[in-house]
Amino acid sequence: MTVAYSVDGGVATLTLDRPEARNAVNLAMCEALIDCAARASADDSVRVVLVRAKGPVFCAGADLKERQGMSEEQVRQRRARAFAAYAALEALPMPSIALVHGPAVGSGCEIAAACDLIIATPEASFRTPEALRGTVGATQRLPRVLGKRLAKDLMFTGRALTAQEATQAGLVARIVASGNLEKVVQDLCKEIVTAPPQALRLAKRAIDRGVELDPQGALEAELDAIEEQLASGQWMGKR
Repeated sequence: MTVAYSVDGGVATLTLDRPEARNAVNLAMCEALIDCAARASADDSVRVVLVRAKGPVFCAGADLKERQGMSEEQVRQRRARAFAAYAALEALPMPSIALVHGPAVGSGCEIAAACDLIIATPEASFRTPEALRGTVGATQRLPRVLGKRLAKDLMFTGRALTAQEATQAGLVARIVASGNLEKVVQDLCKEIVTAPPQALRLAKRAIDRGVELDPQGALEAELDAIEEQLASGQWMGKR
C-alpha cells in the first residue's frame, strides 16, 4: 500500500503511506493517488478531501531509487503518471486540503499545491531542488502560486521555504501547532461538510476557471455557476 484511503462522516482521507521511504513518490503511489481521487470524485457522500502523510516527512519527492536503470521511455511514462496524479488531485470537484507536517520536497510540493488549501505545522517546509538534481519538474504549478521569481529562487538554489515564509508567499493558508492540528482540521471539516455541497463545488469551479481567464471570461464563469445552481433549485442552500 502506498496511499491509504478512508471515508468517514463525509471526509475522505488520502494518506501517503511509505514512511520507510520518507513517502517518496513512485509509480505505484502515482497510480494510487489517481485511483483514490477517482473514488472520492465518484462518491456523493464525500464533501471534503484531506491529503496527509504518515511518518515525520510529508513527502521527500520522487523516488530516485526507482528511477535508476530506467530507459528514456520509462522515465517519460513515469513522469506522465506523476503529472496525471497531481492533475487528479487538482480536479477534485469538492474542496481539498493538504496537511503538511514536515518537509515537502519536489513532488511533495506538487501534491500539496494541487489541493485547494494547505494547512501546515511550524515544522513544515517546502523545497523544489529538481534542477540541482539534474531533472526538470515543479516548474508550472508553484510559479502560479508563488510568482516566478520566488519559484526560480527555490529551483536555482534548493533553499527551503519555512511554514511562515510559505504563508507569507500565499502557498500555505494557515499554520497550526502540531498539538492543535487534529482539532483545527476537525472543526474545519465540520464547517465544509455541513455547507451546501453544490455551492462549494460551483464556487471552486468558478474560481479555478476564472483565474485562468480575462475579467469578462471570469465573470461569465461565475454567471454560469449561478445559472447552474438556479436551475437545480438549490439556490440559498436549499437541498
